[in-house]
Amino acid sequence: MEAEIINREFHVKGVLYNIKVKGTSIRILCLSHAIERIKKWGITEEMVVEALVYPEEVIVGHRGRYIAHRRYNKHLIRAVYEYEGELPSVITVYFPYSDRYFKGGGIYEDKILKGS
Repeated sequence: MEAEIINREFHVKGVLYNIKVKGTSIRILCLSHAIERIKKWGITEEMVVEALVYPEEVIVGHRGRYIAHRRYNKHLIRAVYEYEGELPSVITVYFPYSDRYFKGGGIYEDKILKGS
């Protein structure tokens, strides 16, 4: 993975990740609920970061939120996020079977890593 979590900072709403990717630094806030879901599903923070920074597709969800998809074997990371100003904030994460939600790739309603 070309994205590396440099550090994690406590935030009143969860954890703020500083990520080095393609020679630049970006920040992503994971709300406490999303952190709990990462643990519940047994996936890693790095997998979620990869889904957010290098998604196979990003679709629009409820209330104008975005959903980043990245497949892992028969499953799919679905990272639901919105923006607080310029800061991407991950609301929740889950790990269902990919055939239920994956649209086929190449749809990008949003990109956290601009220019990718």
